[in-house]
Amino acid sequence: MPEGLAAVEFLRALPLGTRVVVRRREDDGFHDALGDLVGRDDLTYTVVTRTGSVTLPLSTVTRAKTVPPPPPRRAARFPLRDQP
Repeated sequence: MPEGLAAVEFLRALPLGTRVVVRRREDDGFHDALGDLVGRDDLTYTVVTRTGSVTLPLSTVTRAKTVPPPPPRRAARFPLRDQP
């Protein structure tokens, strides 16, 4: 897994649409963004996570790697009852 500046270069080289996890350092500790890399410029990158789109500074990146697609949703354990 690339770290530090290598992680930033790794993100810059990936094609947009790649599923990634990016670890970043903020004032209150480390945080991860898991989702599709949808944008980047010289200073920021954008990942669409399941809770929304996040655009963050490349200067906070500490690690990055590609990840496989999420597993398919599982079927309900019990069939739903008909609603009256």
